[in-house]
Amino acid sequence: MSKISVLPSEITSWLSKQNVLKDIRFLTEYPAIKKEIPLRQVTASIGIDKLTLEDSFASNDQGVLIKNEYCRQATLKIKIGIHVPYREGGAKCHDVLTRIIDCLTFATDLNILESGCGDTKADRDTDAFVLNAYILMSAEFCPADSTGLNFKSFLDKTLLCGSHIRNKDIHVTQNDKNFWNSPFIVGSYSGTGSAKRSISVGFRPMFVFVYALDMPVCAWDYDKKQTKNYFGFAAHGGGSVGISLTATGFSVNAAQTFGDGYFDSNLMGYTYIYFAFKNKL
Repeated sequence: MSKISVLPSEITSWLSKQNVLKDIRFLTEYPAIKKEIPLRQVTASIGIDKLTLEDSFASNDQGVLIKNEYCRQATLKIKIGIHVPYREGGAKCHDVLTRIIDCLTFATDLNILESGCGDTKADRDTDAFVLNAYILMSAEFCPADSTGLNFKSFLDKTLLCGSHIRNKDIHVTQNDKNFWNSPFIVGSYSGTGSAKRSISVGFRPMFVFVYALDMPVCAWDYDKKQTKNYFGFAAHGGGSVGISLTATGFSVNAAQTFGDGYFDSNLMGYTYIYFAFKNKL
């Protein structure tokens, strides 16, 4: 079932929950099906006359209209069939219509463009006065700034914003924004001299590199007759000796030998700086 086809039920559900309208029974049949003979309670049936979605435009500094690809202007015209018991009088029909309009005006951020009605008629089959009316409403929906606005559930932002918000190939998610704003973190740790230790960064990195602060990339160790390396890295596909990725960060090993050199990423008294790059997924 499409979003448009369920709009009447969404509108009646929302109106039914408003305390100022609790004496009215809202129905989705339009025109209303006669429920009681004679009618004992005020009823209002809701139907959709038309729903239009248009692109939004804004003037630039030169006064030229530029299309805003992320916003859409929605216009919704609903039909209302109001039935009031004889004992409450024909004027009650207009009172009910006014109350519904006021509720939509002051309890939502919708713009009521216009409203109207026909003549009040008497339905002798149900001992009721009947008034057919309409309300024309509009709203502008922009995914970037309409999250907190009070448009209510019966006007679905996903429907009204169109392909931008539904198309996963072009829609920017909050995860995308978080990743772009902070694709990696920089941190440090002090060497403890232990053979192995884990460093937590709060996520499984895509790539990590580590180096000793104020030290060269590598230097000759005259005592061990080896090249001592102060820089290492790890990635999903592998990395240098002595450093590997974990589910929450990475682990380092002390004095890992390779050929005529070794890498020590946990020397006592040394400060190590690391860059941990996030995995977008």
